[in-house]
Amino acid sequence: QVQVVESGGGLVQPGGSLSASCAASGTTFSFAIMAWYRQAPGKQREFVAGASDSGHTTYADSVKGRFTISRDGSKNAVRLQMNSLKPEDTALYFCNAAGFPGSYWGQGTQVTVSS
Repeated sequence: QVQVVESGGGLVQPGGSLSASCAASGTTFSFAIMAWYRQAPGKQREFVAGASDSGHTTYADSVKGRFTISRDGSKNAVRLQMNSLKPEDTALYFCNAAGFPGSYWGQGTQVTVSS
């Protein structure tokens, strides 16, 4: 079955940088979209960034210019580079792989921005 596994994240001071990686396994198909979402305590899960298998990327307004999502062609793996981090970026970051044969979520990786 399909598995989505995230790694990276961690604790950093405001203004610092972190990266997170995600890989989906268990299928020979390329997911149409691989994306990052985040959920802070007491808040709803929100979209952060996404990358299509054709190379198109999209970002939430709150992270534009600070976060970069990268995907190696149609491979089922993405990396999220997070720069100029702010305390409000603190959240559990989830990776989502969507397309055929379905939509799959990872368990999440914690990003904490605090002095």
